[in-house]
Amino acid sequence: MDFTFTDDQQLFCESVRDFLQAEVTPESVREGWDSASGRNETLWQQLVEMGLTGMLVPESHGGMGMSELDFVLLAQECGRVALPEPLVETALVAVPLLANLAEKDPRCASLLEKIAAGETRVAIGHAANNLVSDAHIADWLLLPKGDQVHLLASDQVGLTAQQSIDPSRRLFSVEWHGDDETRLASGAEGVSLLAASLNRGALGAAAQLLGLAEAMVEMTVRYTEERHQFGRPVGANQALKHLMANCAVKSEFAKAPLYRAAYTLSESPSHADFAVSHAKVAAGEAALLAAKNCIQAHGAMGYTWECNLHIFMKRAWALDKFWGHAGFHKNRLHQWLMNPNAKIGADKTFGVQG
Repeated sequence: MDFTFTDDQQLFCESVRDFLQAEVTPESVREGWDSASGRNETLWQQLVEMGLTGMLVPESHGGMGMSELDFVLLAQECGRVALPEPLVETALVAVPLLANLAEKDPRCASLLEKIAAGETRVAIGHAANNLVSDAHIADWLLLPKGDQVHLLASDQVGLTAQQSIDPSRRLFSVEWHGDDETRLASGAEGVSLLAASLNRGALGAAAQLLGLAEAMVEMTVRYTEERHQFGRPVGANQALKHLMANCAVKSEFAKAPLYRAAYTLSESPSHADFAVSHAKVAAGEAALLAAKNCIQAHGAMGYTWECNLHIFMKRAWALDKFWGHAGFHKNRLHQWLMNPNAKIGADKTFGVQG
């Protein structure tokens, strides 16, 4: 059995990578820190035109009808450039939730078509997150209340901006009151939708964390090759090589859990908890180690505000706690591993999980 990504998936990822690296630079990210919204409308429309917001929108609603496995490489590239725009949460979290309700609720079907066309934006909240990201630019908000999922227009909520350690993130506490008209789902259906949203959000965060980790190592390797002391590059020192090698190993070992989680979510979403938690923990550890070792390799320069490493390091710190912190995901892994019916072993890797 071939577990590698297809040529089409890899070619699409390469085209998105080339676009993001050309359009999303440290300079453009810093410009967003000083703007009112922190977002670039032109860039967002370009992402829409590439079909990225509609990748997981069903074809019957104007999208591409693709899966989490198709999107995970793109989410990794979003992390590699520290993309400020909420592409991952829109395409990977909000869209599938709406798609699951589109057949019975015309509001969801309409929103899917508008998201794919770039005519509307949707922010999504979850009990795992205290705050809602990018609520200020959203036309609609998907919000949880116990076992219920509600859909509210932007004029039906009150927003209070909250500061993030990452200047690129825009976080808000939301005041709102739901009723029968705003409720999309409740009971067992609501619980299932919210659980799936948590897993997709954690998968998206894990993919970005892995991209961030790789970007920090690449940036630091370049820096240590260019910076000279005593007539030679500081990167020639064995100690620095070991720091970067440790980061590279962590990142490489996080890829398999990440891609497996994407596969499990696309094939058997009701059994994806353990796979997603494994990916989130592994990618979080890789990103945090990269942040630590890379700032050490930069030396005093790494602590200055002008150093671009800050952009990636602070995003890693923020995403490591979003969609479930490490303790939460380690607890889910522990519960699964201690389950006497868990199907553990190499022969069960891509099978139906208990």
